[in-house]
Amino acid sequence: MKELQGAIVVLFCIAAVLPGGASAQVLAFPSAQGFGASATGGRGGEVYVVKTLADAGSGSFRDAVSKPNRIVVFAVGGVIKLLSDVAVASNITIAGQSAPGDGICLYGRSTSLSNQKNLIIRYMRFREGIQGSKGKCSINASGVHNLILDHCSIEWGRWDCMGLTEDASDITVQYCIDGQGVDPQRFGALIDSATNVTLSHNLWIHNQSRNPKAKGTIQYINNVVYDWGVTGLVGGHSGAEHQLDAINNYLIKGPSSGNRAIGEFAATDHVYQIGNYVDLNRDGKLSGRPVTENDFGEAKDAPTFVAQPALKPAVPVTVESAADAFAKVVATAGDSLHRDGVDKRLIEEVQSLGAKGAIEKTEADVGGQGEIQGATVATSSARDGIPDEWKLAHHLDPKDANLYKATQPSLGGYTYLEEYLNGLAGDEDRKQ
Repeated sequence: MKELQGAIVVLFCIAAVLPGGASAQVLAFPSAQGFGASATGGRGGEVYVVKTLADAGSGSFRDAVSKPNRIVVFAVGGVIKLLSDVAVASNITIAGQSAPGDGICLYGRSTSLSNQKNLIIRYMRFREGIQGSKGKCSINASGVHNLILDHCSIEWGRWDCMGLTEDASDITVQYCIDGQGVDPQRFGALIDSATNVTLSHNLWIHNQSRNPKAKGTIQYINNVVYDWGVTGLVGGHSGAEHQLDAINNYLIKGPSSGNRAIGEFAATDHVYQIGNYVDLNRDGKLSGRPVTENDFGEAKDAPTFVAQPALKPAVPVTVESAADAFAKVVATAGDSLHRDGVDKRLIEEVQSLGAKGAIEKTEADVGGQGEIQGATVATSSARDGIPDEWKLAHHLDPKDANLYKATQPSLGGYTYLEEYLNGLAGDEDRKQ
């Protein structure tokens, strides 16, 4: 099995070293992978600094994302209590890693990325909650194109926590937490009529089903599913043809779970599966067994299995064993620069390996949102999101208001602002 898993790593990594291949691209950020990795977001556009936790008005998050071609940074940390759904425009970077203190959270309503394109979103918390509209998700993304969600906490959705539907395409969701959907459905994610979707190194936790519902062309690599209700990973089971490459994932039964870790497939679901594990004994140890073809279903409920992965993005996913992926997801998934009380609880529950946690009706059942502490933001004389001290350390003029969008060879194609933001997130820092 290890030899097969190693072959998969080689298969997915070879594109990165081919002449003229992915290595020559300027990625969304250095650790971006999968089908959404080449999104440029707001690169070179206006910098908008969010200065208030108010729902609307000048300096608010709502105002920041209302117009395209922006890089959104934060001079405040804490909870933004949304009074209505918020819509994000195209060609935007949302840099949650810039929020001081313990970061930022959008709570109380949905965030829509629908019918937009070219979005980079990192280190954000999106939590709709029971006061949101029952037909909405924490993130709604119908018809979105060229999107990467990285290290986001996407929770408490009323319909699903996340929806990628209606011909959405070229998407990566990596190192995110999708969890604890609330009434009426309590589902993880619906991916319907979406093409070229990479789901990598995510934690799916306390969702009744749809972790996700895979109704499109989907890479599902190194994910962890914990405590499903009825079903964990769900097939498309429709008349249309679908493709799922399921590689080195770990599915772990929790207190709310039945024994159906994988299901609801049909012959129209074309599945490549290798290196997946399922742990059904709830013994507090990571002691799963390899997933078999029969786990996906039998007879009319079985998918059509294929011998090779069908999906090969230009920027391949680095594939690890299922056990190694579990450790990495626990350590880094979600808005993990400063995990708040909600995510700390969820991580503790998955670490119990079957003993803790539950699928709940509302967020009030688990203590609600709670506070997130902000902090004083560093001075930026140019008001461009880059602190003076960082510029001085890099021998740059703190007062140069146009410097943020400049590039030079030592930056590898990134702007100075992107280089600063990438450093905050722990990505490779190319010093001059």
